[in-house]
Amino acid sequence: MENTEKLMSSTQDPITGEVDVVIVGAGFTGIYAVKKFRELGLSVQLFEKGTDVGGTWYWNAYPGARCDVESMEYSYQFDEEIQQSWNWTERYPTQPEIRRYIEYAANKWGIYDHAKFETCVTSVVFDEVTGLWTIETDQGDRVVAKYCLLATGPLSQPIYPRIEGLDSFKGRMEHTGLWPQEGLDVSGLRVGIIGTGSSGAQCLSAISEVASQVHVFQRTPAYVVPANNYKLDPEVQKNVKENYKAIRDVAWSTRAGLRYGLGDRMAFEFSEEERDRYYEDSWRRGGIGFTATFFDLFDTQEANDTCAEFVRKKIHEIVEDQEVAGKLCPHDTIGCRRLLVVDGFYEAFNKPNVSLVDVKDTPIERIVPEGVVVDGETYDLDVIILATGFDALTGAINQIDIHGRGGLALRDRLMTDPKALAGMAFSDFPNLFTVHGPGSIAALGNMVPMGEFSVNWIADAIDYMRSNGKVLMEPDHEAEDAWARRVDDRANESLYVTCRSYYLGDNVPGKPRKFLLYLGGVPDYVSKCNEIAESGYEGFHLV
Repeated sequence: MENTEKLMSSTQDPITGEVDVVIVGAGFTGIYAVKKFRELGLSVQLFEKGTDVGGTWYWNAYPGARCDVESMEYSYQFDEEIQQSWNWTERYPTQPEIRRYIEYAANKWGIYDHAKFETCVTSVVFDEVTGLWTIETDQGDRVVAKYCLLATGPLSQPIYPRIEGLDSFKGRMEHTGLWPQEGLDVSGLRVGIIGTGSSGAQCLSAISEVASQVHVFQRTPAYVVPANNYKLDPEVQKNVKENYKAIRDVAWSTRAGLRYGLGDRMAFEFSEEERDRYYEDSWRRGGIGFTATFFDLFDTQEANDTCAEFVRKKIHEIVEDQEVAGKLCPHDTIGCRRLLVVDGFYEAFNKPNVSLVDVKDTPIERIVPEGVVVDGETYDLDVIILATGFDALTGAINQIDIHGRGGLALRDRLMTDPKALAGMAFSDFPNLFTVHGPGSIAALGNMVPMGEFSVNWIADAIDYMRSNGKVLMEPDHEAEDAWARRVDDRANESLYVTCRSYYLGDNVPGKPRKFLLYLGGVPDYVSKCNEIAESGYEGFHLV
Protein backbone atom coordinates (compact mmCIF):
# COMPACT_ATOMS: atom_id res chain seq x y z
CA MET A 1 0.00 0.00 0.00
CA GLU A 2 2.97 2.35 -0.37
CA ASN A 3 3.17 2.57 -4.18
CA THR A 4 4.29 6.09 -5.10
CA GLU A 5 4.46 5.79 -8.89
CA LYS A 6 3.60 9.29 -10.07
CA LEU A 7 0.98 10.14 -12.66
CA MET A 8 2.71 13.29 -13.94
CA SER A 9 0.96 15.80 -16.15
CA SER A 10 2.15 15.41 -19.74
CA THR A 11 2.17 19.08 -20.68
CA GLN A 12 4.55 21.86 -19.77
CA ASP A 13 3.11 24.37 -22.25
CA PRO A 14 2.14 27.77 -20.80
CA ILE A 15 -1.23 27.66 -19.06
CA THR A 16 -3.72 30.45 -19.74
CA GLY A 17 -7.36 30.94 -18.90
CA GLU A 18 -9.47 31.14 -15.76
CA VAL A 19 -9.88 28.84 -12.77
CA ASP A 20 -11.55 29.21 -9.41
CA VAL A 21 -8.42 28.74 -7.27
CA VAL A 22 -4.68 29.01 -7.83
CA ILE A 23 -2.53 27.32 -5.18
CA VAL A 24 1.16 28.14 -4.80
CA GLY A 25 3.25 25.35 -3.27
CA ALA A 26 2.94 21.56 -3.30
CA GLY A 27 3.84 20.60 0.24
CA PHE A 28 1.56 18.96 2.80
CA THR A 29 -0.84 21.91 2.79
CA GLY A 30 -0.86 22.65 -0.93
CA ILE A 31 -1.78 19.16 -2.07
CA TYR A 32 -4.47 18.83 0.60
CA ALA A 33 -5.90 22.16 -0.55
CA VAL A 34 -6.23 20.81 -4.10
CA LYS A 35 -8.22 17.86 -2.78
CA LYS A 36 -10.40 20.00 -0.51
CA PHE A 37 -11.26 22.66 -3.10
CA ARG A 38 -11.99 20.01 -5.74
CA GLU A 39 -14.48 18.47 -3.31
CA LEU A 40 -16.27 21.85 -3.31
CA GLY A 41 -16.57 21.63 -7.09
CA LEU A 42 -13.94 24.33 -7.67
CA SER A 43 -11.47 24.23 -10.53
CA VAL A 44 -7.87 24.36 -9.29
CA GLN A 45 -4.41 25.03 -10.66
CA LEU A 46 -1.37 24.20 -8.51
CA PHE A 47 2.08 25.66 -9.23
CA GLU A 48 5.28 24.30 -7.68
CA LYS A 49 8.91 25.28 -8.32
CA GLY A 50 10.25 21.80 -7.55
CA THR A 51 10.05 18.84 -9.92
CA ASP A 52 7.59 17.01 -7.65
CA VAL A 53 5.41 17.39 -4.57
CA GLY A 54 6.99 17.66 -1.13
CA GLY A 55 7.41 21.36 -0.43
CA THR A 56 9.99 21.91 2.30
CA TRP A 57 10.61 18.17 2.38
CA TYR A 58 11.51 18.24 -1.31
CA TRP A 59 14.27 20.81 -0.86
CA ASN A 60 15.59 19.84 2.59
CA ALA A 61 17.30 16.72 1.29
CA TYR A 62 20.58 17.17 3.20
CA PRO A 63 22.24 14.23 5.00
CA GLY A 64 20.47 13.41 8.25
CA ALA A 65 17.30 15.41 7.47
CA ARG A 66 14.54 14.18 9.74
CA CYS A 67 11.34 15.56 11.29
CA ASP A 68 11.27 16.30 15.03
CA VAL A 69 7.59 15.34 15.35
CA GLU A 70 6.84 11.63 15.59
CA SER A 71 5.86 10.12 12.26
CA MET A 72 2.49 8.77 13.33
CA GLU A 73 1.44 12.26 14.39
CA TYR A 74 3.19 14.18 11.59
CA SER A 75 0.64 12.87 9.11
CA TYR A 76 -2.76 13.52 7.60
CA GLN A 77 -5.62 12.66 9.90
CA PHE A 78 -8.73 13.32 7.80
CA ASP A 79 -8.16 10.40 5.40
CA GLU A 80 -8.75 7.19 7.32
CA GLU A 81 -7.63 5.02 4.42
CA ILE A 82 -4.18 6.66 4.40
CA GLN A 83 -3.97 6.49 8.20
CA GLN A 84 -4.55 2.76 8.07
CA SER A 85 -2.66 1.82 4.90
CA TRP A 86 0.58 3.78 5.26
CA ASN A 87 3.26 2.16 7.42
CA TRP A 88 5.96 4.36 8.88
CA THR A 89 9.30 2.68 9.55
CA GLU A 90 10.77 4.87 12.30
CA ARG A 91 9.67 6.90 15.30
CA TYR A 92 10.92 10.09 13.63
CA PRO A 93 10.62 10.02 9.83
CA THR A 94 13.50 10.81 7.49
CA GLN A 95 13.19 13.26 4.62
CA PRO A 96 13.02 10.53 1.94
CA GLU A 97 10.25 8.73 3.80
CA ILE A 98 8.23 11.92 4.23
CA ARG A 99 8.57 12.62 0.51
CA ARG A 100 7.34 9.14 -0.34
CA TYR A 101 4.37 9.68 1.98
CA ILE A 102 3.42 12.99 0.33
CA GLU A 103 3.79 11.45 -3.14
CA TYR A 104 1.60 8.55 -2.03
CA ALA A 105 -1.14 10.96 -0.92
CA ALA A 106 -0.80 13.06 -4.09
CA ASN A 107 -1.28 10.00 -6.30
CA LYS A 108 -4.21 8.76 -4.26
CA TRP A 109 -6.00 12.12 -4.58
CA GLY A 110 -5.15 12.73 -8.24
CA ILE A 111 -3.17 15.87 -7.47
CA TYR A 112 -0.82 15.56 -10.44
CA ASP A 113 -3.71 16.22 -12.84
CA HIS A 114 -3.98 19.76 -11.44
CA ALA A 115 -0.28 20.59 -10.93
CA LYS A 116 2.50 22.18 -12.93
CA PHE A 117 6.05 21.70 -11.67
CA GLU A 118 9.37 23.46 -12.24
CA THR A 119 7.36 26.67 -12.23
CA CYS A 120 7.84 29.75 -10.03
CA VAL A 121 4.93 32.11 -9.49
CA THR A 122 6.35 35.59 -10.09
CA SER A 123 3.37 37.91 -9.69
CA VAL A 124 -0.14 37.90 -8.21
CA VAL A 125 -2.15 41.04 -9.01
CA PHE A 126 -5.69 41.99 -7.97
CA ASP A 127 -8.04 43.69 -10.44
CA GLU A 128 -10.44 45.95 -8.53
CA VAL A 129 -12.84 46.11 -11.48
CA THR A 130 -13.30 42.38 -12.00
CA GLY A 131 -12.48 41.29 -8.44
CA LEU A 132 -10.13 38.63 -9.83
CA TRP A 133 -6.47 37.77 -9.37
CA THR A 134 -4.03 37.42 -12.26
CA ILE A 135 -1.24 34.98 -11.54
CA GLU A 136 1.88 34.87 -13.74
CA THR A 137 4.87 32.52 -13.67
CA ASP A 138 8.41 32.31 -14.99
CA GLN A 139 7.22 29.74 -17.54
CA GLY A 140 4.84 32.12 -19.28
CA ASP A 141 1.68 30.97 -17.52
CA ARG A 142 -1.04 33.59 -17.04
CA VAL A 143 -4.05 32.42 -15.06
CA VAL A 144 -6.99 34.43 -13.76
CA ALA A 145 -8.54 33.17 -10.51
CA LYS A 146 -11.26 34.09 -8.03
CA TYR A 147 -9.17 32.90 -5.10
CA CYS A 148 -5.46 32.45 -4.45
CA LEU A 149 -3.91 30.34 -1.70
CA LEU A 150 -0.26 30.78 -0.75
CA ALA A 151 0.89 27.40 0.59
CA THR A 152 4.51 28.47 0.38
CA GLY A 153 5.58 27.15 3.79
CA PRO A 154 6.78 29.00 6.91
CA LEU A 155 10.36 27.69 6.69
CA SER A 156 11.11 27.50 2.99
CA GLN A 157 13.05 30.64 1.99
CA PRO A 158 16.77 30.03 2.70
CA ILE A 159 19.01 32.77 4.06
CA TYR A 160 22.54 33.13 2.73
CA PRO A 161 25.08 34.67 5.11
CA ARG A 162 26.64 38.02 4.32
CA ILE A 163 30.26 36.87 4.34
CA GLU A 164 32.94 38.48 2.24
CA GLY A 165 34.09 36.22 -0.60
CA LEU A 166 31.10 33.88 -0.45
CA ASP A 167 31.25 33.35 -4.22
CA SER A 168 34.99 32.83 -4.33
CA PHE A 169 35.09 29.30 -2.88
CA LYS A 170 36.44 26.82 -5.45
CA GLY A 171 34.89 23.72 -3.85
CA ARG A 172 31.22 22.74 -3.49
CA MET A 173 28.96 25.07 -1.49
CA GLU A 174 25.39 24.02 -0.72
CA HIS A 175 22.58 25.36 1.46
CA THR A 176 20.72 22.75 3.49
CA GLY A 177 17.42 24.32 2.41
CA LEU A 178 18.22 23.91 -1.31
CA TRP A 179 20.11 20.64 -1.27
CA PRO A 180 20.86 19.09 -4.68
CA GLN A 181 18.33 16.39 -5.52
CA GLU A 182 21.03 14.09 -6.82
CA GLY A 183 22.69 14.23 -3.39
CA LEU A 184 26.28 15.04 -2.46
CA ASP A 185 28.81 12.42 -1.40
CA VAL A 186 31.22 13.89 1.17
CA SER A 187 33.03 10.64 1.90
CA GLY A 188 36.69 11.34 2.60
CA LEU A 189 36.26 15.08 2.08
CA ARG A 190 37.01 18.09 4.28
CA VAL A 191 33.71 19.71 5.20
CA GLY A 192 32.81 22.97 6.89
CA ILE A 193 29.35 23.47 8.40
CA ILE A 194 28.36 27.08 8.99
CA GLY A 195 25.50 27.15 11.50
CA THR A 196 24.34 24.92 14.34
CA GLY A 197 20.58 25.17 14.04
CA SER A 198 18.46 22.11 13.31
CA SER A 199 19.82 21.36 9.84
CA GLY A 200 23.41 21.99 10.89
CA ALA A 201 23.09 19.68 13.89
CA GLN A 202 21.45 16.93 11.83
CA CYS A 203 24.10 17.30 9.10
CA LEU A 204 26.93 16.95 11.59
CA SER A 205 25.60 13.72 13.02
CA ALA A 206 25.33 12.22 9.53
CA ILE A 207 28.41 13.46 7.70
CA SER A 208 30.83 13.04 10.61
CA GLU A 209 30.49 9.31 9.94
CA VAL A 210 32.04 9.59 6.46
CA ALA A 211 33.91 12.90 6.04
CA SER A 212 37.65 12.98 6.64
CA GLN A 213 37.35 16.25 8.61
CA VAL A 214 34.43 18.37 9.76
CA HIS A 215 34.84 21.92 11.04
CA VAL A 216 31.69 23.24 12.72
CA PHE A 217 31.51 27.05 12.69
CA GLN A 218 29.25 28.00 15.59
CA ARG A 219 28.08 31.51 16.40
CA THR A 220 25.27 30.77 18.87
CA PRO A 221 25.09 27.41 20.68
CA ALA A 222 21.70 25.71 20.67
CA TYR A 223 19.98 23.43 23.15
CA VAL A 224 19.99 19.94 21.66
CA VAL A 225 18.10 17.02 23.16
CA PRO A 226 18.22 13.44 21.88
CA ALA A 227 15.49 12.06 19.65
CA ASN A 228 16.14 8.51 20.84
CA ASN A 229 14.88 7.37 17.47
CA TYR A 230 14.09 3.73 16.80
CA LYS A 231 12.45 1.42 14.29
CA LEU A 232 8.71 1.21 14.79
CA ASP A 233 7.39 -2.09 16.05
CA PRO A 234 4.48 -3.30 13.87
CA GLU A 235 2.48 -4.00 17.02
CA VAL A 236 3.00 -0.41 18.19
CA GLN A 237 1.77 0.87 14.83
CA LYS A 238 -1.21 -1.45 14.95
CA ASN A 239 -2.15 -0.16 18.41
CA VAL A 240 -1.88 3.47 17.30
CA LYS A 241 -3.98 2.84 14.20
CA GLU A 242 -6.67 1.18 16.28
CA ASN A 243 -6.76 4.18 18.61
CA TYR A 244 -6.01 7.02 16.20
CA LYS A 245 -9.14 9.01 16.98
CA ALA A 246 -8.51 9.04 20.74
CA ILE A 247 -4.83 9.91 20.19
CA ARG A 248 -5.70 12.76 17.82
CA ASP A 249 -8.36 14.07 20.21
CA VAL A 250 -5.80 14.25 23.01
CA ALA A 251 -3.35 16.04 20.72
CA TRP A 252 -5.91 18.71 19.79
CA SER A 253 -6.35 19.48 23.49
CA THR A 254 -2.65 20.27 24.04
CA ARG A 255 -0.76 23.51 23.53
CA ALA A 256 1.38 22.25 20.65
CA GLY A 257 -1.16 19.87 19.14
CA LEU A 258 0.93 16.87 20.17
CA ARG A 259 -0.10 14.07 22.46
CA TYR A 260 2.77 14.50 24.91
CA GLY A 261 1.00 17.65 26.11
CA LEU A 262 1.78 19.16 29.48
CA GLY A 263 1.43 17.63 32.89
CA ASP A 264 0.52 19.65 35.95
CA ARG A 265 3.89 19.34 37.71
CA MET A 266 5.55 22.62 38.71
CA ALA A 267 9.34 22.77 38.75
CA PHE A 268 9.75 24.02 42.33
CA GLU A 269 7.31 21.55 43.84
CA PHE A 270 10.29 19.18 43.92
CA SER A 271 13.81 19.13 45.24
CA GLU A 272 16.69 19.53 42.78
CA GLU A 273 17.35 15.80 42.96
CA GLU A 274 13.72 14.95 42.25
CA ARG A 275 13.54 17.47 39.38
CA ASP A 276 16.63 15.98 37.79
CA ARG A 277 15.06 12.53 37.91
CA TYR A 278 12.11 13.84 35.93
CA TYR A 279 14.46 15.57 33.46
CA GLU A 280 16.48 12.36 33.15
CA ASP A 281 13.33 10.40 32.31
CA SER A 282 12.42 12.98 29.65
CA TRP A 283 15.96 12.96 28.27
CA ARG A 284 15.92 9.18 27.89
CA ARG A 285 12.46 9.27 26.32
CA GLY A 286 13.73 11.85 23.82
CA GLY A 287 11.96 14.43 21.67
CA ILE A 288 10.55 17.93 21.92
CA GLY A 289 8.44 16.89 24.90
CA PHE A 290 11.54 17.51 27.00
CA THR A 291 10.48 21.10 27.68
CA ALA A 292 7.06 19.84 28.79
CA THR A 293 8.64 18.04 31.76
CA PHE A 294 7.20 20.74 34.01
CA PHE A 295 4.19 22.93 33.34
CA ASP A 296 5.84 26.25 34.19
CA LEU A 297 9.08 26.06 32.18
CA PHE A 298 7.91 28.83 29.85
CA ASP A 299 6.22 30.85 32.57
CA THR A 300 9.09 31.85 34.87
CA GLN A 301 12.79 32.29 34.24
CA GLU A 302 13.62 30.50 37.48
CA ALA A 303 11.79 27.35 36.39
CA ASN A 304 13.28 27.56 32.92
CA ASP A 305 16.78 27.86 34.36
CA THR A 306 16.44 24.47 36.06
CA CYS A 307 15.80 22.87 32.68
CA ALA A 308 18.61 24.76 30.95
CA GLU A 309 21.10 23.84 33.68
CA PHE A 310 20.22 20.17 33.35
CA VAL A 311 21.06 20.28 29.63
CA ARG A 312 24.34 22.09 30.32
CA LYS A 313 25.30 19.36 32.79
CA LYS A 314 24.46 16.77 30.14
CA ILE A 315 26.71 18.51 27.61
CA HIS A 316 29.64 18.40 30.04
CA GLU A 317 28.93 14.73 30.75
CA ILE A 318 28.84 13.77 27.05
CA VAL A 319 31.60 15.92 25.51
CA GLU A 320 35.01 14.75 26.64
CA ASP A 321 36.90 18.00 25.98
CA GLN A 322 35.55 20.29 28.69
CA GLU A 323 36.65 23.45 26.88
CA VAL A 324 34.65 22.38 23.84
CA ALA A 325 31.73 21.41 26.11
CA GLY A 326 31.74 24.89 27.59
CA LYS A 327 31.55 26.48 24.15
CA LEU A 328 28.65 24.23 23.24
CA CYS A 329 26.65 25.31 26.31
CA PRO A 330 23.91 27.88 25.66
CA HIS A 331 23.22 30.35 28.48
CA ASP A 332 19.91 31.82 27.36
CA THR A 333 16.34 30.65 27.88
CA ILE A 334 15.77 27.08 26.74
CA GLY A 335 13.00 27.06 24.17
CA CYS A 336 13.10 30.77 23.27
CA ARG A 337 14.86 29.57 20.14
CA ARG A 338 13.97 26.33 18.43
CA LEU A 339 14.76 23.30 20.60
CA LEU A 340 16.80 20.86 18.50
CA VAL A 341 16.00 17.15 18.55
CA VAL A 342 19.01 15.27 17.18
CA ASP A 343 20.69 12.00 18.08
CA GLY A 344 24.48 12.00 18.27
CA PHE A 345 25.12 15.74 18.05
CA TYR A 346 27.19 16.23 21.20
CA GLU A 347 28.78 12.79 20.78
CA ALA A 348 30.12 13.87 17.38
CA PHE A 349 32.53 16.27 19.07
CA ASN A 350 34.31 13.30 20.64
CA LYS A 351 35.32 12.07 17.19
CA PRO A 352 38.88 12.85 16.05
CA ASN A 353 37.65 14.19 12.69
CA VAL A 354 35.30 16.83 14.21
CA SER A 355 36.34 20.24 15.51
CA LEU A 356 34.38 23.20 16.84
CA VAL A 357 35.27 26.68 15.63
CA ASP A 358 33.68 29.30 17.88
CA VAL A 359 32.88 32.37 15.77
CA LYS A 360 30.86 34.33 18.30
CA ASP A 361 33.69 36.56 19.50
CA THR A 362 35.89 36.11 16.42
CA PRO A 363 33.48 35.98 13.46
CA ILE A 364 34.26 34.47 10.09
CA GLU A 365 36.44 37.07 8.36
CA ARG A 366 35.89 35.91 4.81
CA ILE A 367 35.66 32.95 2.51
CA VAL A 368 38.57 32.35 0.14
CA PRO A 369 38.99 29.82 -2.70
CA GLU A 370 40.59 27.36 -0.26
CA GLY A 371 38.04 27.60 2.55
CA VAL A 372 37.03 29.74 5.54
CA VAL A 373 39.18 32.31 7.35
CA VAL A 374 38.67 32.88 11.08
CA ASP A 375 41.01 34.98 13.23
CA GLY A 376 43.69 34.87 10.57
CA GLU A 377 43.60 31.08 10.21
CA THR A 378 42.41 29.42 7.00
CA TYR A 379 40.44 26.20 7.32
CA ASP A 380 41.04 24.29 4.08
CA LEU A 381 37.81 22.71 2.83
CA ASP A 382 36.41 20.72 -0.08
CA VAL A 383 32.75 21.36 0.81
CA ILE A 384 31.00 24.18 2.65
CA ILE A 385 27.50 23.50 3.99
CA LEU A 386 25.46 26.60 4.73
CA ALA A 387 23.08 25.67 7.54
CA THR A 388 22.12 29.31 7.97
CA GLY A 389 18.35 29.01 8.29
CA PHE A 390 15.29 30.59 6.76
CA ASP A 391 13.40 33.85 6.47
CA ALA A 392 10.49 32.48 8.48
CA LEU A 393 6.78 32.86 7.73
CA THR A 394 7.05 35.85 5.38
CA GLY A 395 10.19 35.13 3.36
CA ALA A 396 8.66 32.84 0.73
CA ILE A 397 5.61 35.11 0.31
CA ASN A 398 7.91 38.07 -0.27
CA GLN A 399 9.55 36.30 -3.21
CA ILE A 400 6.30 36.84 -5.14
CA ASP A 401 5.30 40.29 -6.44
CA ILE A 402 1.81 40.51 -4.90
CA HIS A 403 -0.34 43.62 -5.33
CA GLY A 404 -3.78 44.17 -3.81
CA ARG A 405 -6.18 47.11 -3.65
CA GLY A 406 -4.75 50.38 -4.95
CA GLY A 407 -1.65 48.53 -6.15
CA LEU A 408 -0.52 47.97 -2.55
CA ALA A 409 2.51 45.66 -2.44
CA LEU A 410 2.17 42.88 0.13
CA ARG A 411 5.96 42.70 0.35
CA ASP A 412 6.09 46.32 1.57
CA ARG A 413 3.43 45.55 4.18
CA LEU A 414 5.15 42.45 5.48
CA MET A 415 8.58 44.08 5.61
CA THR A 416 7.26 46.82 7.91
CA ASP A 417 4.38 45.21 9.83
CA PRO A 418 4.10 41.44 9.31
CA LYS A 419 0.57 40.43 10.29
CA ALA A 420 -2.45 38.50 9.02
CA LEU A 421 -5.82 37.91 10.62
CA ALA A 422 -5.62 34.43 12.19
CA GLY A 423 -2.42 34.03 10.18
CA MET A 424 -4.57 33.37 7.09
CA ALA A 425 -5.78 36.62 5.46
CA PHE A 426 -4.54 40.17 4.78
CA SER A 427 -6.54 43.39 4.71
CA ASP A 428 -6.56 45.05 1.25
CA PHE A 429 -5.96 41.66 -0.41
CA PRO A 430 -9.44 40.17 -1.03
CA ASN A 431 -9.73 36.41 -1.57
CA LEU A 432 -6.00 35.96 -0.97
CA PHE A 433 -5.29 33.39 1.73
CA THR A 434 -2.23 31.84 3.27
CA VAL A 435 -1.46 28.99 5.65
CA HIS A 436 1.10 29.17 8.47
CA GLY A 437 1.36 32.92 7.93
CA PRO A 438 2.33 35.60 10.48
CA GLY A 439 0.05 35.29 13.49
CA SER A 440 -0.58 31.55 13.07
CA ILE A 441 0.59 28.66 15.25
CA ALA A 442 2.94 27.38 12.51
CA ALA A 443 6.24 26.06 13.91
CA LEU A 444 4.97 26.08 17.50
CA GLY A 445 2.57 23.26 16.72
CA ASN A 446 2.16 20.11 14.67
CA MET A 447 2.08 21.73 11.24
CA VAL A 448 0.43 18.93 9.26
CA PRO A 449 -2.91 18.84 11.15
CA MET A 450 -2.75 22.61 11.68
CA GLY A 451 -2.39 22.98 7.92
CA GLU A 452 -5.43 20.76 7.47
CA PHE A 453 -7.37 22.92 9.92
CA SER A 454 -6.45 26.12 8.08
CA VAL A 455 -7.34 24.73 4.66
CA ASN A 456 -10.69 23.52 6.03
CA TRP A 457 -11.34 26.95 7.56
CA ILE A 458 -10.55 28.71 4.27
CA ALA A 459 -12.64 26.24 2.27
CA ASP A 460 -15.56 26.74 4.65
CA ALA A 461 -15.20 30.53 4.26
CA ILE A 462 -15.32 30.23 0.47
CA ASP A 463 -18.32 27.92 0.69
CA TYR A 464 -20.04 30.42 2.99
CA MET A 465 -19.41 33.19 0.47
CA ARG A 466 -20.83 31.16 -2.40
CA SER A 467 -23.89 30.16 -0.37
CA ASN A 468 -24.61 33.75 0.65
CA GLY A 469 -24.06 35.56 -2.62
CA LYS A 470 -20.70 37.06 -1.64
CA VAL A 471 -17.77 37.32 -4.04
CA LEU A 472 -15.02 39.06 -2.06
CA MET A 473 -13.70 38.55 1.45
CA GLU A 474 -10.95 40.39 3.29
CA PRO A 475 -10.19 41.31 6.92
CA ASP A 476 -11.10 44.70 8.32
CA HIS A 477 -8.04 46.72 9.30
CA GLU A 478 -9.34 46.94 12.87
CA ALA A 479 -9.82 43.18 13.21
CA GLU A 480 -6.41 42.47 11.69
CA ASP A 481 -4.79 44.93 14.10
CA ALA A 482 -6.67 43.39 17.03
CA TRP A 483 -5.33 39.94 16.12
CA ALA A 484 -1.81 41.36 15.84
CA ARG A 485 -2.16 42.86 19.33
CA ARG A 486 -3.31 39.49 20.63
CA VAL A 487 -0.19 37.88 19.13
CA ASP A 488 2.02 40.58 20.68
CA ASP A 489 0.37 40.32 24.08
CA ARG A 490 0.80 36.54 24.25
CA ALA A 491 4.45 36.87 23.25
CA ASN A 492 5.25 39.65 25.70
CA GLU A 493 3.83 37.56 28.55
CA SER A 494 6.26 34.76 27.72
CA LEU A 495 9.97 34.01 27.83
CA TYR A 496 10.15 33.68 24.05
CA VAL A 497 11.08 37.33 23.62
CA THR A 498 14.14 37.06 25.89
CA CYS A 499 16.56 35.98 23.16
CA ARG A 500 17.24 36.43 19.47
CA SER A 501 15.50 33.95 17.16
CA TYR A 502 13.77 33.49 13.83
CA TYR A 503 10.50 33.62 15.78
CA LEU A 504 11.20 37.36 16.05
CA GLY A 505 12.83 37.81 12.65
CA ASP A 506 16.20 38.46 14.29
CA ASN A 507 18.05 36.34 11.72
CA VAL A 508 17.08 38.54 8.74
CA PRO A 509 18.79 41.94 8.38
CA GLY A 510 16.20 44.70 8.04
CA LYS A 511 13.26 42.58 9.16
CA PRO A 512 11.17 44.23 11.90
CA ARG A 513 11.60 42.61 15.30
CA LYS A 514 8.15 41.22 15.96
CA PHE A 515 7.08 37.86 17.35
CA LEU A 516 5.56 36.10 14.34
CA LEU A 517 3.71 33.20 15.95
CA TYR A 518 0.57 32.85 18.05
CA LEU A 519 1.49 31.63 21.53
CA GLY A 520 -2.03 31.06 22.84
CA GLY A 521 -1.77 27.36 22.03
CA VAL A 522 -3.66 25.12 19.63
CA PRO A 523 -6.97 24.87 21.56
CA ASP A 524 -7.20 28.65 21.97
CA TYR A 525 -6.23 29.33 18.35
CA VAL A 526 -8.76 26.82 17.02
CA SER A 527 -11.45 28.24 19.30
CA LYS A 528 -10.82 31.82 18.13
CA CYS A 529 -10.88 30.80 14.45
CA ASN A 530 -14.10 28.85 14.96
CA GLU A 531 -15.68 31.83 16.72
CA ILE A 532 -14.94 33.98 13.67
CA ALA A 533 -16.60 31.45 11.36
CA GLU A 534 -19.61 30.88 13.62
CA SER A 535 -20.27 34.64 13.83
CA GLY A 536 -20.63 34.87 10.06
CA TYR A 537 -16.96 35.89 9.73
CA GLU A 538 -17.02 38.85 12.05
CA GLY A 539 -13.95 40.98 11.40
CA PHE A 540 -14.10 40.31 7.67
CA HIS A 541 -15.57 42.56 5.02
CA LEU A 542 -17.72 40.50 2.64
CA VAL A 543 -18.98 42.03 -0.61
